[in-house]
Amino acid sequence: MHPLISVIMGIYNCADTLTEAIDSICNQTVRDWELILCDDGSSDRTYEAACELRDRIRKDTGNRVIVLRNPSNRGLNHTLNRCLRHARGSFIARMDGDDRCSPDRFEKELDAFRKEPDLAIVSTDMEFFDERGVFGKVSHPSYPKKEDFLKGSPFCHAPCLVRRDAMLSVRGYSEARRLLRVEDYHLWIKLYAKGYRGRNIHEPLYQMRDDRNAASRRKFRYRLNEAYVIRYGVYALHLPVYDAVFALRPILVGLLPAPVYMALHRRRLGNLSTH
Repeated sequence: MHPLISVIMGIYNCADTLTEAIDSICNQTVRDWELILCDDGSSDRTYEAACELRDRIRKDTGNRVIVLRNPSNRGLNHTLNRCLRHARGSFIARMDGDDRCSPDRFEKELDAFRKEPDLAIVSTDMEFFDERGVFGKVSHPSYPKKEDFLKGSPFCHAPCLVRRDAMLSVRGYSEARRLLRVEDYHLWIKLYAKGYRGRNIHEPLYQMRDDRNAASRRKFRYRLNEAYVIRYGVYALHLPVYDAVFALRPILVGLLPAPVYMALHRRRLGNLSTH
């Protein structure tokens, strides 16, 4: 029988944090899941660690675990699509190899789908943490509208649970290089353009690691990719042409010196967590 949930994980140089991430899946109150991991050309022991965890999970719980490996670094969009081709669940869940989530994450997301069967996407609020603990939170509108896409992705990617048939209807993630680091943003626009809708649960059921390693991945070219997706969204969602001016925002943010950006980023997350 097919599992209810397929968890897809693109993993890259996260050997030291992978156990904590996978344990948070193993500890879910919903047990009907499979886990599909794909190593994206890591230079550390990530692949070996994933294989060891696969064997431990099979022995302890019997849940289905698949570990794949790219011959070279191909990017998250390609890697997640490779995981998606192996997925059999009715729902697709995301998880990253350096994060963690609450034990009742799947339970509460599935409950949202049961109460509103027309939903295609359910995500949650997300906290940010580093070696000193949680320092902030991000929250999006309960029921994002098309206009909300102009300000950035209105869903947190990592905590999401998405109907598999909806993802397959838009052929999963688009794999162009100009969509690296914004593959989720682009995916939501494709889904909304096809008539699908989603909801955000206002509980921080997911925690994203946001340390120096994460900061080093915020490269200017990814800001250009975000600007491209905003322009695409204006066209795909039939928004007024003048809304394309919002594409300037990620470019201006990307021009900020890294220390200034990080200070503003953390202050913003800290302010959000107090509301």
